[in-house]
Amino acid sequence: MSVESKKTHEAGGSKLKLFLVSLAFVYFAKAFCGAYLKSSITQIERRFDIPSSLIGVIDGSFEMGNLLVIAFVSYFGAKLHRPRLIGIGCLIMATGSFLIATPHFFQGPYKYETSMSHGSQANSTGNIQPCQSNHSVDDGEETYDAATQKDCERAAGSSMWIYVFLGNMLRGIGETPIMPLGVSYLDDFSREENTPFYLACIHTVGILGPMVGFMLGSFLAKIYVDVGFVDLESITITHKDSRWVGAWWLGFIVTGTVILLSSIPFFFLPKSLPKQGKEKSGSKGTELTTVTEQENFLPEETHDHEEEKTVTIREMVKDFIPSLRRLFKNSIFSMMILTYLVSVNGFIGMITFKPKFMEQIYGQSASKAIFLIGIMNLPAVALGIITGGFVLKRFKLGIVGAARVSITASLGSFCLLSIQVFLHCDNAEVAGLTVSYQGAPHVSYNPQTLLTQCNTDCSCSLKPWDPVCGYNGVTYASPCLAGCQTSSGAGRAMVFHNCTCIGEAMTPAMTNMSAELGQCQRSSNCDYKFKIYMTLSVIGSFISACGGTPGYIVLLRSIQPDLKSLALGMQTLIVRTLGGIPPPIYFGALIDRTCLKWGTKQCGGRGACRLYDANAFRVTFLGLITGLYFLANMLWGGLYYKIVKRQKKLALRNQAKENGLDGNGVSNGHASISIAKNKEDTNKESTI
Repeated sequence: MSVESKKTHEAGGSKLKLFLVSLAFVYFAKAFCGAYLKSSITQIERRFDIPSSLIGVIDGSFEMGNLLVIAFVSYFGAKLHRPRLIGIGCLIMATGSFLIATPHFFQGPYKYETSMSHGSQANSTGNIQPCQSNHSVDDGEETYDAATQKDCERAAGSSMWIYVFLGNMLRGIGETPIMPLGVSYLDDFSREENTPFYLACIHTVGILGPMVGFMLGSFLAKIYVDVGFVDLESITITHKDSRWVGAWWLGFIVTGTVILLSSIPFFFLPKSLPKQGKEKSGSKGTELTTVTEQENFLPEETHDHEEEKTVTIREMVKDFIPSLRRLFKNSIFSMMILTYLVSVNGFIGMITFKPKFMEQIYGQSASKAIFLIGIMNLPAVALGIITGGFVLKRFKLGIVGAARVSITASLGSFCLLSIQVFLHCDNAEVAGLTVSYQGAPHVSYNPQTLLTQCNTDCSCSLKPWDPVCGYNGVTYASPCLAGCQTSSGAGRAMVFHNCTCIGEAMTPAMTNMSAELGQCQRSSNCDYKFKIYMTLSVIGSFISACGGTPGYIVLLRSIQPDLKSLALGMQTLIVRTLGGIPPPIYFGALIDRTCLKWGTKQCGGRGACRLYDANAFRVTFLGLITGLYFLANMLWGGLYYKIVKRQKKLALRNQAKENGLDGNGVSNGHASISIAKNKEDTNKESTI
């Protein structure tokens, strides 16, 4: 090799390393922003007073953006300047992040739902009389004239969620080139045996993004949404309250800036690089795969490859449909797409509403739920991904071995998930909704059950959610519904006295009939069950992630080299379209059906849910996820059978070639030797 050629390869190697580092940082940045959005779902839902089903639509807008451009970016982008396209995508993502934050600057101050005026809450010195100060029961249908309604909607910013929807869609469009073009670029110019390790490194760095995103979400969830613009002493709710909204908008400014910085290196990388290790050996053999698997685990299909070939846009368009047809004739690829589709449905639904699940079932605050996911689940996922890549490289597993690792991990995580269905706490005790006013268990979806003999004389409104915790340990939907006659103190220290409903529930009767602002805490027994749930959740996350990299290798090794970018793009298109858009919507709609107490918008109408039936929520949420994962495991079994069957077929064909015969002219003697050889190889791999 000439000195000039050697220098070219060294430069190419350094640029490949730069690309690897840059791609890892982009994976971190996009995951950082995506995870922060997931962690802010609850805050956005409360800020715009929208139901979970609509939040699902907003969450799915990211995949909608992908849907618009992914097929064309994957196919045409592979023939254009891939690093530059990735850089442009990052700029679009950053723009989307900044757009999501804009509604905060156009909305008025956040006014949380309460049974009393904000002013009276702040300035109270003991003159509030909840039982006498409420509207009548029939005040539900408030009417506004046209001008008042318009001013009210402008102050509440009722339609501002559309900016969040559009910003998230822009994020989806910008993220499109990163995965298919980045992975194919890396795989094209690196050694085959290095690809699994590189992918594991990228995904491991990428998983730090969700960790940081959830940590940021947890931190900002404790900071009031209008921090710096309102007197925090006047706020009577805490971050544990279901009406609290954190500074969700601030995180999108941070994530947008990080994504903007990640785009810079890609504008300085070349269109192509010399193949890593090509100067050392002309052989295409690797340590990672067997001879059969080096042929990308496909039936014989010859394609001439030229190092440089100039093609026109017209030629690329003409070849697009035949390439798609050739891709989907690959049964293993098609079945893997279906398997991914089902499992991603379960995963997306789970990760979107898991913080809410932890809030409603185990009584955790939104901030704590987000924090625990970021500090426990996500590191387990990172460790699982790198472990999966290490196992592949250490034991030099081929496609069959990789498939075994994936299906084992999938079955293990499914078993742990199934156990979680049977772990639960009792419903939060809320008078009239989950317990009767006398303290007996009683779940009711009818708001009229909030009224009883002890508060009928108060003429309470059934709409507000302004919970108070009685001395008896029962939560009441408002001070009025608790029958409270007087109050003392101001702000968060306000205490209500002479609450007739609290006295009714006490056995034996006690003289202390006071209540404090906020919901009552769950029992200590619930904390113990929550620790068991988190342990199972973390172990399940690790086991599931161990199958991620092996599953990806099965996909990569099952497609033609010239179809690699298109295959990855189509996988992303299909899985994100059918696996990313519908789950948050139908999960959200089903979760909404378990709501016991809906909030009320500032201008009237139904807002966000304040309290769920915990048992119905648990069965709906975990039952749906478990069902989807069960189906995914069934599909993995069928996929593994097809992979082993094709492995044997190709082993026989290669043995026939070595003996100088074609596939149809093998003699009985040679066929027997071939079959015996194949069985021996299969047994060796089974041992591994």
